[in-house]
Amino acid sequence: MKLIKDASWQKLRGWFYTPERIAHFMLKWALNGRENADILEPSCWDWVFLEQLWNNSFNYNSITWIELDIIEARKSKDLNIKNSEVINSDFHTFCNSTNKRFDIVIWNPPYIRYQYFDKKQQDEAEKIFKKVNIKYSKLTNAWVSFVIWSCLLLKEQWKIWFVLPAELLQVSYAKPLRNFLAHFFHKINIISFKKLVFPDIQQEVVLLLCEKNWIDKHLIEHIEVTDIDELEKIDLNLLKTPKKEIDFEENKWTFYFLEQDEVDLIEKIKHSNLVPKIKKYADVEVWITTWANDYFSVSNEIVKDFSLNEFAKPLIWRSIQANSLIFTEEDWYKNNKSNIKSNLLVFKEKKEIKNKKVLDYIKLGEEKWINKWYKCKIRDEWQIIPSIKLSNALFTRRNNLFPKLIENLAEAYTTDTMHRVFIKENVNKRSFIASFYNSLSFAFSEIVWRSYWWWVLELMPSEVGDILLPYNESNSELLDTLDIMIREKRNIEEILDYSDNIILKKWYGFTDKEIKTFRRIWKRLSWRRLGRKN
Repeated sequence: MKLIKDASWQKLRGWFYTPERIAHFMLKWALNGRENADILEPSCWDWVFLEQLWNNSFNYNSITWIELDIIEARKSKDLNIKNSEVINSDFHTFCNSTNKRFDIVIWNPPYIRYQYFDKKQQDEAEKIFKKVNIKYSKLTNAWVSFVIWSCLLLKEQWKIWFVLPAELLQVSYAKPLRNFLAHFFHKINIISFKKLVFPDIQQEVVLLLCEKNWIDKHLIEHIEVTDIDELEKIDLNLLKTPKKEIDFEENKWTFYFLEQDEVDLIEKIKHSNLVPKIKKYADVEVWITTWANDYFSVSNEIVKDFSLNEFAKPLIWRSIQANSLIFTEEDWYKNNKSNIKSNLLVFKEKKEIKNKKVLDYIKLGEEKWINKWYKCKIRDEWQIIPSIKLSNALFTRRNNLFPKLIENLAEAYTTDTMHRVFIKENVNKRSFIASFYNSLSFAFSEIVWRSYWWWVLELMPSEVGDILLPYNESNSELLDTLDIMIREKRNIEEILDYSDNIILKKWYGFTDKEIKTFRRIWKRLSWRRLGRKN
């Protein structure tokens, strides 16, 4: 799939070329020897599926193409393909007006936000969401509505496949779609790639192969290959027999990247309610939103130059500045002396500021038009940052090997590098922090995460809250030792060997075998993610 250069209309539509080998593999799976299928391709502009039908002598009964662009539609009609119909229409409009049904739907839908639809497209898409009782928002991507309606255009049984962003497996806005697909289809196969299929857009994709029939179970399976060259090595018979039963309560489909014994253990732990979630002990909120981090986050040198001491508060500007589990005043002083951005400017009203140098710094922001930026402009006074609250703990938002939960003894603020964690009353803060450092919590961090770039572990507040936390007050005794080990940059597995033995085995009674499985789950999912970094 190559990004089409210098073609703004194609970029706006969100179209990307489908690699020939993907198209060939998917057609081979979908047809699988059948010669009388009625096929729908909702986008014919790159003709890749048509070429594969021609070049490989696939037989079919009929093929219907939907094409929004009138020029591309005319080109397709001029090809005079047998038993074909080209319809020049928006796909949503076609779906809402047709009575046709198909055996197979094959395509690579557009990757654009719902908000970029014109008004008519939005209205047509809204009808689709209402038809299946799914809520939508402006964050919803176009491919969600395309997938839903493609499913509804199937006959009582047969197949559908898509090339979709891997965010399907994780993001919150796709959760209703995952639930819809899980109930609608009886067999679902997810094929993922270790290497980027679309390197020009740094977009991880999966192939979603779905089948509707009359079996009693709803089954799902995940297969991972290195790249598209390995697709032809997949046994099509394997795709007929997915093994894992769909858990309709499971939020994210990354869950199915695990082996069956790992899935069984996670389900057992979740349904037993033996281990609480982080949200039982703390409220997790987003970072402070300055909307001009480079202006409001400053070094000690800037503080001195503009006499900003009165308004400068301790700051962790980047998570790398907190290389410990306990962030102390001494840690902050070290950062400040190194002249990195370690101060957040918390201004008050201009009329209360008498220092000319401070007013000069505010004027400097106005000269840079920061006061005209939307979120700054709508404040009563642009230089006053809203929602300035100190939290007693912090959680790293984007992570490499593993996330960190940190006690905030320095009373430092944070911008978008960390979430604020407000530990509830009657919860021992040290125990809460230490209880996170175990293989079970690390495994759940990988299960609930969302895709950022292609290998970075990103966790939003609601996802942090869903991580299992084997809390025990006695774990407070572990915190200082764990903090020292982290500061000494000890291997994380050495740290987990130490903490698992107490947190999971001693207090919660997990067996050595179960603990090894938790560790294996964490390593399997994190290695899969980190393997994409190279």
